[in-house]
Amino acid sequence: MTSDTRSVILFDLDGTLIDSTEAILESFRVSFELLGGEIPDQERVKAQVGHPLADMYRNLGVPEDRIEEYVRTYKENYRQVHTAKTVLLPGAGEAVRRAAEFARLGIVTTKTGRYSRELMEHFGLMQYFEVLIGSEDVSRHKPHPEPIRKALERMGAGQENCWMIGDTCMDLKAASAAGIHGIGLLCGYGKAEDLSSCGSRLEPDALRAVTHIAQKLGTHR
Repeated sequence: MTSDTRSVILFDLDGTLIDSTEAILESFRVSFELLGGEIPDQERVKAQVGHPLADMYRNLGVPEDRIEEYVRTYKENYRQVHTAKTVLLPGAGEAVRRAAEFARLGIVTTKTGRYSRELMEHFGLMQYFEVLIGSEDVSRHKPHPEPIRKALERMGAGQENCWMIGDTCMDLKAASAAGIHGIGLLCGYGKAEDLSSCGSRLEPDALRAVTHIAQKLGTHR
């Protein structure tokens, strides 16, 4: 039995392949409305996207002993609205299908794995991915390399010719720490100036990132 030596491309989700801003903001608002506290400004919430939910609430000032309660309330609402209030980013579907022609694919996200899988199935894209590493699958999240390493381990893949595509410095720092290539996207939640300081390669969206990788590998269509 021969091993699969194709390149590996790992994708973040929020701000990389999908825009679930509406569902995220609504679920945060509902949690504060039900549990109390001043509803945070939308820009403050969006600036936290990419962090685990508990860290998002912690950074928004929720007391440590109430974070679990807020996270639970968030998830109860998000579960009801996530498919209806999430859209694919422009070119994302094409990016995934194009990447699957020459590489093995995985998802590495700090979103809950269950909801991530449901969203990818909703958009008809889950079939292209071998693995999905969600927040519950690791003890240390991006920018720690553990999520990427776990994805590669499950795929039986090495670090060579492996890329992580994401829209925040957390994605790029995790890629660097895991010893793989990172490509930052300008279509998501990360600011261009921050991304520039965290990685050398920036692209406007996932499709352009995949096209760049295909060119690097000499895969042209």
